[in-house]
Amino acid sequence: MKILCLNCGSSSVKYSLFDWVAKLPLASGVVERVGIGGSSISHEAPGREKAVLKQDCHNHKEAITLVLNTLVDGAAGVIGGLSEISAVGHRVVHGGEKFVKSVIIDGRILETFRELSALAPLHNPPNIEGIAAARELMPKIPHMAIMDTAWHQTMPASSYTYALPRQWYWKYGIRRYGFHGTSFLYVAKRAAVLLKKDPFKTNVVICHIGNGASVNAVKNGLSYDTSMGFTPLEGLVMGTRAGDHDPAIPLYVMGRENFSPREMDGILNKKSGILGITEQYTDRRDVEAAAEHGDERAKLAIAIEAYRIKKYIGSYAAAVGGIDAVIFTAGVGEMGPLTRAGALADLGFLGIECDTARNDISRTRNAETDISTKDSKVKVLVIPTDEERVFVEDVAGLIGGTYDIHTRFTYTFQDPAYRNSMRDEAFAKQCAKKPALRKVEANPPAGVRP
Repeated sequence: MKILCLNCGSSSVKYSLFDWVAKLPLASGVVERVGIGGSSISHEAPGREKAVLKQDCHNHKEAITLVLNTLVDGAAGVIGGLSEISAVGHRVVHGGEKFVKSVIIDGRILETFRELSALAPLHNPPNIEGIAAARELMPKIPHMAIMDTAWHQTMPASSYTYALPRQWYWKYGIRRYGFHGTSFLYVAKRAAVLLKKDPFKTNVVICHIGNGASVNAVKNGLSYDTSMGFTPLEGLVMGTRAGDHDPAIPLYVMGRENFSPREMDGILNKKSGILGITEQYTDRRDVEAAAEHGDERAKLAIAIEAYRIKKYIGSYAAAVGGIDAVIFTAGVGEMGPLTRAGALADLGFLGIECDTARNDISRTRNAETDISTKDSKVKVLVIPTDEERVFVEDVAGLIGGTYDIHTRFTYTFQDPAYRNSMRDEAFAKQCAKKPALRKVEANPPAGVRP
């Protein structure tokens, strides 16, 4: 059984193909610049060189057609025909309050997503366009939706309710929803394995730090609170998003500059955050390089981002009554020791002690690492996320009739013996060049000593 995962953004289509029987990834890639000219596909398969092809795609249907043609291509392809694809899993950013788990898509479900588009106008419309196109191109196989918001539906009302006029909730659905749900689900389950604890007796704070970033408080294995809110704008400082700020500021500036609501929305989402502070950078690697050369704005951006993460770690540790671990994941979380160090500094009073040397060594997206000191009462872990694995297992469970909400469904990656063979292979190659990485590995394969 081969499962195709699609993540359709406003101008991109990310994809991966997984062989569920063999438990192996077959291919992955992305079509970029969809609908804006100069489109191209970047396609990777294990044991092969990356293939790049330029081909204009005016819409998501053309982009998905390009993906399918590439998967069956005589040179770059990995399957003999589209009939080998058993199902398609689609990322849907916003499921509102209507979905607590992944679902099989039909006309009614698709219409519900359309109704929810007002809650995520930048994300749901391209998600929906991709689903509609894929269903048209592959009408004989089931299509499933995996929602970013579903994981957070366990939050209590005290976490998700805003102190705003109550009728706004009833009329417009205004409440905290949270995002990055599939990432948090994967990381929370893996953390319980590494901690050797019952997942539903485990309290952790997970920091998903990338261009978009959020923090999740997990209490007894369930999402209890999260930093993103009604939209992905709230919370941490991000690449181009402002995160938490006084809501009166946009109103004040709109009055002074005569900005429209649409213009202000664009500023807060696309011209703020790290970019707003530095006026030049969004990529943390560029920020760090500039800081090393004395750029004061870059230094300030690093300090502000780390401080905001630290505040959430502290508040969420208090909210859940103490934690077993702090975990970092996603691009910056997995590869950014400087950001991690700043966020964890001076948290020893909470029992959180980061080992400076181990933190500096831990720069990998292929292995789980432990960057705690030996005496740290709270573990500090780096767990590379694997959202596609959640997609695949949800889809396989839906096809097999075994799937349910995560409290009643066990994922294969919850098995202590679980290994990701592709990541193990890639990590071994990394260790050949940087042997010290083995010293920080949290879960080495059998027969391998750290």
